[in-house]
Amino acid sequence: MSETCLEQPGIRHRRAARRSCLVAASVIGAALVAGITTAQAQKLTVWSGYPEMEPFYRHVADGMKAKYPKLEVSVEAIPLREHEKRVALALASGANNALVIELNASSAARYANNDLLPKAPANVVAFVNNPANFSDFFRDRASLGGTVYGVPLFRGQVSLFYNLDMFKAAGLTKPPATMDEYNSYAEKLTQRDASGKATVSGWSLRLSGGGQGVAEKFWINLFQYGGSILTQTADGKWKSTLAGEAGRKALKQYLVNIHKTKTVSPEMPADAEAFERGQTAMFIRESWVIGDIAKKAPNLAYATAPLPRGSMSVPVNLYVIAKGAEAEAAWAFALAADEPDNQLWMLKNVGWLPNRAGLDTSAITGSVPAFSAFVNNPKGYDLFAVPAIDVSDEVLTRVAAKLVAAFGDAKLADDDKAIDALLLATENEVNEILKREGMLGK
Repeated sequence: MSETCLEQPGIRHRRAARRSCLVAASVIGAALVAGITTAQAQKLTVWSGYPEMEPFYRHVADGMKAKYPKLEVSVEAIPLREHEKRVALALASGANNALVIELNASSAARYANNDLLPKAPANVVAFVNNPANFSDFFRDRASLGGTVYGVPLFRGQVSLFYNLDMFKAAGLTKPPATMDEYNSYAEKLTQRDASGKATVSGWSLRLSGGGQGVAEKFWINLFQYGGSILTQTADGKWKSTLAGEAGRKALKQYLVNIHKTKTVSPEMPADAEAFERGQTAMFIRESWVIGDIAKKAPNLAYATAPLPRGSMSVPVNLYVIAKGAEAEAAWAFALAADEPDNQLWMLKNVGWLPNRAGLDTSAITGSVPAFSAFVNNPKGYDLFAVPAIDVSDEVLTRVAAKLVAAFGDAKLADDDKAIDALLLATENEVNEILKREGMLGK
């Protein structure tokens, strides 16, 4: 959505402007949602942004047949960015079909803020607010202003993945426990050709790709130093806290690994694919990689470990767009997805971490030890989430653009003052975004 659209004349309040823009998007999305009509009223459709979740939703639907023998559930699981676009277009168009929509908490907050998501019914509210079912962290992120809109389902939470054979060859017997050790381990683990050029990265860092992903992965490393891109203020608003010692250390760590020790480069294979092919020794990623390794590199010798301080957690919830009997069935589907047996099935067969409290995961971690670093966190291990505010995506995209440019500047690696100046300028830009939206705190 452009700032020009948000500032169209004749609309007094920004929320009204934003809602007007979303509705205007319905013209663009008409072709997309044209096939979703009342003719499908007896059917329930699940929209997911994670293709690997399709078997889980079918498993949940199969378990509902006894109680809902006439309910037909179709699952449409597509890549995340495409999913986000179709959700935006459908909700802006006022879709009234029977949908169960999977959304992360921060994205859902934008729609709830603009009255585009219905509130949960009383039985769902009672289920979500029951402390025996969910911790405050997940309950709060399925709600907005104390009102429940969704049902917590799973979360993206990161840990370190490391190659055991490469660790052994480098004389390393345990995973890094501090950020300084991450640097020294990366040097020892990097494999080079005769000219000294790295052929296998010691530590795969997110250096390019989708803007938000770059900023999120940087935020994870920043958090290990005690920093944060956004911090809530005493008045309930937000401000950027990117500039400072933690920000400098986090950005310098990237720059040193890229330009000084040269353990990684933007051109090198990265992420899960590189790890599965033996092209990197360690990287930080969510638990879905465990299932991916099982399918694509079943003989890979690897282990996982928690990060030094804690992890970003991206809670994903289920929301319902439906009316009457279809709404009842749709909410029943969302609740069924949270049944303990289904949550454990998801962990074992898909790899995403369940948000339901009180689950016994010992049988799963016993057979797949890699899950332990995700579900058995050390005492005091902190979780944080991207704030569920309207401008989170814009903030992350803006920060990512600055970071990617910085990663390519070799001179910054030896210039702390220049790093500080860059971070301060980025912080100021973020605060201007917050100020524009009336969200900047003191």
